[in-house]
Amino acid sequence: MTLATYLLFIPTCLALNLVPGPNNVLSMNNATRFGFRAAFTAGSGRLLAFAGMIVLAAFGLAAVLASSAEFFFILKIVGGLYLLWIALQIWRSPVADIVLASGTTLVPTRRLASQEFICAASNPKAILIFTAVFPQFLNTSQGANTAHLLPQFLIMGVTFLVFEWLTIALYAYMGLHLRKALTSARGQRRFNRASGGLLGVVGVALLASKN
Repeated sequence: MTLATYLLFIPTCLALNLVPGPNNVLSMNNATRFGFRAAFTAGSGRLLAFAGMIVLAAFGLAAVLASSAEFFFILKIVGGLYLLWIALQIWRSPVADIVLASGTTLVPTRRLASQEFICAASNPKAILIFTAVFPQFLNTSQGANTAHLLPQFLIMGVTFLVFEWLTIALYAYMGLHLRKALTSARGQRRFNRASGGLLGVVGVALLASKN
């Protein structure tokens, strides 16, 4: 990969990371309900899922899976239904859960990390990012052999994960400040329903998509 190609990849990668998709909405809502640290730590589940997808893409397995109509259909249904389930949980979340009684309140970081992992892993669009976008920046002038392509995938993969890590912090920070602003039960309920509704729309769109 040349420096010029890498510099072109960076803004593309940033755009993919910053899109307010389901995982970013989750980070913001988790920070609003449980604080910055819990939301930021939970993001490790998302990074683990994406790292696995990048490894699959690097070895060409994800391309085979993405081209399988049956696998894609099953993954799309599972991912869409899971997003709808999360949306319902957020929509119905009691207002009292949003307000932390003290700085020592225990938060379910393991459960939140599992949510992030499943949400990312069950989204077929994420697989397509690594199998359709990454290859566009590969340099095949020396041949499409594994020894030449794997280092390039590694560079792009690490770059993507670093930017994704920063994105988790950004959305969690946004959620933290929204928490400070939402002092009334009415405001908290509106935010829960807004973020839950957005996740629901994403879930329905995933179920309705034809590709």
